[in-house]
Amino acid sequence: MSYTTDFDAIRISISQAKGLPNAHYIDPAVYDEERHALLFNQWAGLAVASEVPEPGDAIPSTFLGVPLLLLRDKYDQVRVFQNTCRHRGMILVEYACKIAGAIRCPYHSWCYRTDGRLVSTPHVGGPGQSTHKDINRSELGLIEIRSHIWRDVVWINMNGNAPTFEDAMQDAITRWSEFEQPLYHGGADSTFKLDVNCNWKLAVENYCESYHLPWIHPGLNSYSRLEDHYNIENYGSYSGQGTLVYRQLSGESNEKFPDFENLSEKWNESAEYLSIYPNVLLGTHRDHAFAIILIPDGPEKTVENIHFFYPSEDTNEALRKKNTDQWKEIFKEDIFVVEGMQRGRHGIAFDGGKFSPAMDGPTHCFHDWAASQIETHRGLEHAAE
Repeated sequence: MSYTTDFDAIRISISQAKGLPNAHYIDPAVYDEERHALLFNQWAGLAVASEVPEPGDAIPSTFLGVPLLLLRDKYDQVRVFQNTCRHRGMILVEYACKIAGAIRCPYHSWCYRTDGRLVSTPHVGGPGQSTHKDINRSELGLIEIRSHIWRDVVWINMNGNAPTFEDAMQDAITRWSEFEQPLYHGGADSTFKLDVNCNWKLAVENYCESYHLPWIHPGLNSYSRLEDHYNIENYGSYSGQGTLVYRQLSGESNEKFPDFENLSEKWNESAEYLSIYPNVLLGTHRDHAFAIILIPDGPEKTVENIHFFYPSEDTNEALRKKNTDQWKEIFKEDIFVVEGMQRGRHGIAFDGGKFSPAMDGPTHCFHDWAASQIETHRGLEHAAE
């Protein structure tokens, strides 16, 4: 399939570059191309491991149209399977549940262990016969999706073509190596979701830059000013922003969250926010962290799943709630912006826009990555024709 968009004006110096064409935000055909080139072909975020805290916990979901099952198996390993029976393609699990024994298909009762192995095929050889010479159970286990956990995010590579996670994310892992220590999810008061009427890429773009702070986040900008921020640009991997002024949250009795251990002095008053391509937005501070997982729902809708983490599982409940509420208000301030940009992408004369070389580097970095991945994908498709 051929597409009309080109990237001649994108993969050049930011001083001359334009942004991605409108079609990359509104066109269903281009959305489908990006589904494969940007999301299936990379390590994308699906959920957090804390959502399945105990063996047997299982949560069904849909990722860009594909039915998936997130579960923690009886050996305490988090796995992701296609939520599809190998017999006739029936959905296996409809609702979040605790799997006490096997995963049983509700159609013909084929059963799978939590590690995906097919263990029971009742009457498959006829009434009362649970085996058949042409049914090899060892070849009919659940289809497992390649997955990896980092910073509690469950990352998946849908088509299996990405490099190892450690290689793909080496730069980001190294950048935050001081935070390679346990993260404790804050629980029910430390998660929420936002349904946003915009293409998922606009959420990435908005998050990775600080240029908008004075006008969109005046409360935040009152103490962590635009001039206190710096751009983070790692072409081909991630981009974002950092601040040199981070103010810890305090409770009514001046209580604070404990710090992560053995951090260097730079983190006493600094914090960083990375857009890890394609769809995970991470924030880290001396005393808490968060992950935002963007789940695209067509060209013009996105679900943002937000989770907060702490250095200890024993943190002040009231302070956790205050922290969640504060961040929720900040994130909600961005909604009208990304939704406004989405509507603006229907302006037929809009040409991708003009970047500020001083302020828009992180966004240009993301567009360059997206264009390069799509170009590679198109090249492979052309070669296969």
